Amino acid sequence: MDFSFTEEQTMLHESIERFVQNDYSFDDRQKHAGSDLGYDAGNWNTFAELGWLGVPFSEADGGFGGGAVESSLMMEQFGHGLVIEPYLATVVLAGGAIKHGGSEAQKAKLLPGIIDGSTQAALAYAEPQARFNLADITTTATAEGDGYVLNGYKAVVLNGPAAQLIVVSARTSGEQRDQDGITLFVVDPKAAGVSRRDYPTVDAFRASEITLEGVKVDADSVIGEVGKGYAVLEQTIDEGILAIGSEAVGCMEKLYKETVEYCRQREQFGQAIGKFQVLQHRMVDMFMEHEQSKSLMFMAAMRMDEGYGPEAQKAISAFKVQIGKSGKFVGQNAVQLHGGMGMTEELNIGHYFKRLTIIDTLFGNADFHLKRFGAL
Repeated sequence: MDFSFTEEQTMLHESIERFVQNDYSFDDRQKHAGSDLGYDAGNWNTFAELGWLGVPFSEADGGFGGGAVESSLMMEQFGHGLVIEPYLATVVLAGGAIKHGGSEAQKAKLLPGIIDGSTQAALAYAEPQARFNLADITTTATAEGDGYVLNGYKAVVLNGPAAQLIVVSARTSGEQRDQDGITLFVVDPKAAGVSRRDYPTVDAFRASEITLEGVKVDADSVIGEVGKGYAVLEQTIDEGILAIGSEAVGCMEKLYKETVEYCRQREQFGQAIGKFQVLQHRMVDMFMEHEQSKSLMFMAAMRMDEGYGPEAQKAISAFKVQIGKSGKFVGQNAVQLHGGMGMTEELNIGHYFKRLTIIDTLFGNADFHLKRFGAL
């Protein structure tokens, strides 16, 4: 396999790296996380001006024609900075569902706003009883006249508080866990019958619980074919797994490097604690876990770029299992080697660990994906 980057990929990687290093300090991140919006609108506009929001979309849709490798490089750098701007929810999830399932008219209508930064979006797919099963949907969409009426409940809708459009999965036919019969709809969060309960997540993002009661949508709101939305949803979520996994790789790199630097400076018994062999072994193990995760990141990205199918799905699940295992190991050891400081809110170490912990549970934890890998 060729692991060398193209000139365009290198430029993208370096531009985001410079932004994170020069313009995205941890203190600023914490300030924006505590604001009413939950992120910095100025940073979001910068993302749009630099073209980052258009990277995963085709040139025909107004984007830059990037693939899985480009998305991984971006998210890895976002992981370095613990970026809280809703790139995952708006571009990867909601934008991905429209990209894969939308008609030409829908893409022409909805994607330009996502690409230029004027539209915030969200994907409402998870339900409390589903336990990571994308097909386990109780939200219903009943045909009525020329449209549909939606009723149901969606949990942990990332970026729900800021979203101006929401892609909702609902069942138009079939039993509760059938893959057939699932349809995706574009819903206006201000529509009659839509109610939200907004809250901050433990890793400083924002999410909503969304209730749909008699929400009316027209036929033009259907993304793709009626009853055939599962395939679009599955591919979109797998792209989301690659994105957050790449972000986790960036988080792990930051954690092990800062831990090594701290152990060089922190003295105990008259010498730096980094000179104790047992701690050196621990830091080497942290480095190895990061490197293994990064290798699987590239493999999963290249499998996705080769074409979405069983091989890509296996690579994605293997990557998610590795991220769950490695993220826990690196995060726990970073906190422990920093001692009491690692538990404080003022130090960034604990915040990286929180993000890694949440990433393990997003879109299916390590146990779920180990079973999925075996089934594939």
